[in-house]
Amino acid sequence: MANCHLTAYRKAGIEPIAITSRNVSSAAEVAARHNIQRVHNNLIELLHDPEVQVLDIAVPPDIQPAVIEKASEHKGNIIGILAQKPLAPSYAEACRLVDLCEKADIRLVVNQNMRYDPSVYACQSLLQNNVLGEPILATIEMRAIPHWMPWQKRLGWVTLRIMSIHHLDTFRFWFGNPVRVLASTRPDPRTAQHFDHSDGICLTILEYEEHNDVGVSSTRGLRCLALDDVWNGPDREGTKEDSFVNFRIEGMQGIARGSLGWPAWPEHRPSTLAWTNAVGGWNQPRWDEAWFPDAFIGPMAELLRDLEGTEQAKCTGRDNLTTLAIVEAAYISAKEHRSVLLSEILS
Repeated sequence: MANCHLTAYRKAGIEPIAITSRNVSSAAEVAARHNIQRVHNNLIELLHDPEVQVLDIAVPPDIQPAVIEKASEHKGNIIGILAQKPLAPSYAEACRLVDLCEKADIRLVVNQNMRYDPSVYACQSLLQNNVLGEPILATIEMRAIPHWMPWQKRLGWVTLRIMSIHHLDTFRFWFGNPVRVLASTRPDPRTAQHFDHSDGICLTILEYEEHNDVGVSSTRGLRCLALDDVWNGPDREGTKEDSFVNFRIEGMQGIARGSLGWPAWPEHRPSTLAWTNAVGGWNQPRWDEAWFPDAFIGPMAELLRDLEGTEQAKCTGRDNLTTLAIVEAAYISAKEHRSVLLSEILS
C-alpha cells in the first residue's frame, strides 16, 4: 500500500483522504509520507468518516472478508471497494462476499493489477485487433523469488494464490475463460524450511476449445502455460540477475513476447514488448512505466470510472470469481493428479 498503491495514486492525481491500520503509528507514518490528512484509530472510525466513499483494503486474505463484511453492513457513504487478490481464502467465501457487496449496492473491484502492466495491456490490444491471428500457444514464465509475507505461514500458501493468480488472470484477460485446468506443483525447498506447503513450484496449463465451421473441438484449441518457479536455484544472490517474468504468444500470423520489470523492484525497470507478424520485422514499442508501481492505478481507476458512470469496471468481484475458480481448480488438479473442468468449480 505504501510503496505501490499510494505512489501510483499520487502520480495519477488521485487524492486519498484518510487511512487506518491495526497499528496506528504505522498508519500515521504512511500518512505523513503521502500527505494524507486524517489518520483514524480503527476501521469503524474510518467507516464513520462522512467523506470516505471508496475503500482500498490492503490486509491479508484471511482478514479481508471481515473488513468487507463491516463495510457492507455499515449504512453510510461507502459506495466502492477495491479489494486485494485473492479476494478470500476460498472460492465459496469469495462468492459470499460478492453477494454481500451487491446486496449493499457497493461496487467491488479486485486489484488484479498485472492486467495494467503496459506490456500486458498493449499485448491485449494486439489480440483484440487480430494482429497475431488465431492464438495457438501462450506462456508466462516466472523465475523469481518474491518477498514473502508473514501471514503466508499461517495459511500455508506460497505461489498459486499469491503469484500464479496474476498470470492465470492475465490469460483470462487476453483469451477469456478456459475449459479445463491441469496443474502440477511441488514445495519450494527454500520456503519449505520455514513452513509446510504444496504450491511452491507450479506448472499450470489452461486448455481452451477451438470454435470453427465444423463445431467445437477440445483437442485443437489454445493452450496456455504458467511456469512459476519461486525456487530459482539454490543461491539467492547468484540467481538474482537471472530473475525474470517473461511471456510469449504464438499466433497463426505472428508472435508477441514481453517482459515485466517487477523482479528488479524497487529498482525501476520498465516492462517491454516486441511483436512481429506476416508484414515482417519486429515492432518494439517502449515506455517508462513498469508493473510496480505504475500498474496499480489501473484497478482503482476502473472503480472510480465505474462509480462516476463513464466506463464499467472489468475486474469486478463477480468477474474475479472465475479467476479464483481457476486457482481452485489448479489446487484440485495438483492434489488429485487429473485435469479439472472449470465448470466443476463454477457450478
